[in-house]
Order: sequence, then C-alpha cells, then structure tokens
Amino acid sequence: MLRYQENNELHRDFHGNTDSAIRYFAGRYGEEKIKEILRRTGHDVYKSIREKLAKNDPSELLEHLVWFYHREGAEFDLKVTANEIRFEVFECPAHKHLRRLGLPVEPINCLQTSEVNAGMCEGTGWTSAVEHIGDDHCVQIFRKEK
Repeated sequence: MLRYQENNELHRDFHGNTDSAIRYFAGRYGEEKIKEILRRTGHDVYKSIREKLAKNDPSELLEHLVWFYHREGAEFDLKVTANEIRFEVFECPAHKHLRRLGLPVEPINCLQTSEVNAGMCEGTGWTSAVEHIGDDHCVQIFRKEK
C-alpha cells in the first residue's frame, strides 16, 4: 500500500505555493541550496519508496507516480522493463495550474521533479533523469544501475 496516498480534497494551490517558495529560496540562498532541500525531501519523506528501490522493488515508486498524476488528471504513459521505468507526462499538471494562476513557468520549477526523484534513488542502485520534450512535456526516467 502506498504510504503517501492522499484521498482528501485536491488543493492545486499547492503548485503555486511550492513554485513561489522555490523561486524565493533560490533567489535568496541559491539554486544549489534548493537542490539540496529537494533531494533531502525525496530521500527522507519518500523513505519507503527509497527502501523498496534498494531491494530492487519499484512497486511503490510506480504506485506513487500513477496515483499522483492520475489524481491530478494528467495524461501520461508508463513503460516498465526489468531495468528501466519511463514515465512520460504529456502536460505537467503543475505547469498547467501555474499558467491558470497567471504565474510564469520557469526552468527552476522542474527542479522539484528532478531533485526529489534523485533523492528517492540515492543509494538504491537506481538513477533518475528527466528529459524535457517541450515546455510542459517530459519523461521521468528511472534506471537500474549496472
């Protein structure tokens, strides 16, 4: 069972608040500090995902990705092989909401995905990367290290 499965009302304002906080802290403390905080979030908050990845069990990671993007109504495609997970998001729900609020979508916004994923993979034998296809279209890639 997914440890962080929120079933209450979806508050998309989370995206605006998170974006504002990331931009504020990056401006005040620098991008490297934001990366550190986000990686630590992935490492500590999503500990159960990280622990399962370390046992070569990506089931909770898969459940996490599908649950949260489905909950946001995002269109995505998931491809899983023995050594790789490719999670393609055709329109980022965070970007969509930021635009609806009239807020800019800046490259730093994507740090949340790339750095939290990196933190979840840290020390597990898995790596993560994000390929940007377009402004709102990306592929999150998780690979088992050789």
